[in-house]
Amino acid sequence: MKILIAPDSYKDALSAQEAARAIADGIRRADPEAETLLCPMGDGGEGTLDALLAATGAERRLVEVQDALGRPRRAAWGWQADTRQAFVELAEASGLQHLAAEERDALHSTTHGLGELMRAALDAGAERLLLTLGGSATNDGGAGMLSALGARFLDDGGRELPPGGAALAELAQIDLSGLDPRLSRLKVEAAVDVDNPLLGAKGASAVFGPQKGASPAEVERLDAALGRLAAVAADCLSHDHRDRPGAGAAGGMGFAASAFLEAELRPGIELVMDAVGFDALLERADWVITGEGQLDGQSLSGKTPVGIARRARAKGVPTLALAGRLGDGWQAAHDEGIVAAFALADGPMALDEALARTPELLADRAESLMRLVAAAG
Repeated sequence: MKILIAPDSYKDALSAQEAARAIADGIRRADPEAETLLCPMGDGGEGTLDALLAATGAERRLVEVQDALGRPRRAAWGWQADTRQAFVELAEASGLQHLAAEERDALHSTTHGLGELMRAALDAGAERLLLTLGGSATNDGGAGMLSALGARFLDDGGRELPPGGAALAELAQIDLSGLDPRLSRLKVEAAVDVDNPLLGAKGASAVFGPQKGASPAEVERLDAALGRLAAVAADCLSHDHRDRPGAGAAGGMGFAASAFLEAELRPGIELVMDAVGFDALLERADWVITGEGQLDGQSLSGKTPVGIARRARAKGVPTLALAGRLGDGWQAAHDEGIVAAFALADGPMALDEALARTPELLADRAESLMRLVAAAG
C-alpha cells in the first residue's frame, strides 16, 4: 500500500516536514511494509517556502534584508538553477511572526524586505518567480517592495514618502523610471489564500489590519491611503486592479503583484501542488493523509487539506485528514473529498500540552488510521 503524506504545518507545534515524518512513523508502526511518499505542503503562508524546498530540492539561500519595521534580518529564499525559478516567501522578510505583539504597526510596517529578496533572485538570474503572500505584518499595498526594486512614491512636492501604508495618503505620483528592468522579463505567480479586494469592508485594511495592530480609526486611515494608491496607480498604469479577487492579500501585496508585476494570482495550495509535482505523486498513491492545526468551515476557502482533497478526488484517490482541532463547520470537508477527519487529542488536555505532544499524537492517530485501512482492505 502506498500512502501519500501531505500535511501543512501545525501552527506553533510542527513544521510541515516534521508533521509528515510523524505521520510516517505512525504508519510504519502499523504496517512496516507500507510505502510512504512524503510531500510537506503549504498554502502560501509562513512555512510554505520550507515545504517547497523540501519537495523540490531547491537550494536554500540567505540574504540580509529589512524586516517589516526596517530592522536587519537574515531571510531565506529558494533557487532552482536548472529551471531558473526562485521561491520567495513574503513572511520570511515581512512576516508577522517576527514581531512581538506590542511591535505590530500596520501604519508604518513595510514590504521593503520582500523587494530585497526579489532583487537577490533577479541577481541570481531568475526568469520565473513563485511568490507566496501569506503571513504579512504589512499594509502598504506593496509600496515598500516596489521601492526596493527602484520605484519612487512621491508627494505633491516631489518628495519621497516614508515607509508604510499610512504615508500613501499623501501620494501624488509614482515614478517607475528606475524600476528594475529585469522585472519585465520575470514571469511571476503569486500564491494567495484569500480572495479579498483591496478596499472596503472586505478589503485588506478592514479584514486584516486589526491583527496587524490597527485600531478602528487606523483601519479607516489605511483604507483611504490604499484607495489613494489605487487611484494614482490606475493613472500611472492605465488599468485598475483594486477590485481583483486577491488584491487585498498581504495588506495589498496582491494588488501590487497584479498591477505592477503582471503576476498571476492563484490559490496558494494550487500553486504549491503544481510546483511540487503533486499530480505525479497522486498517480502512485492508494491513499492520501493530510492535515493542519485546525479544520473547519473556513478551510473550504483554499486551505491545504481541502485543496489536496479536491485534487486527490479528481484522481480517484481517497483523502484522510488529521487536524489539531475540528472547528465549526468541518463536516463540509466531506463534500470536498475528505473521506474522514480526526482530531489529535486523546483526551481532555490544555493547549500547551496538546502542542507539546503533537508529534506523539500525530503518530498515534496515523497508526490507528493505518490499522483501520488495512482491516477494511
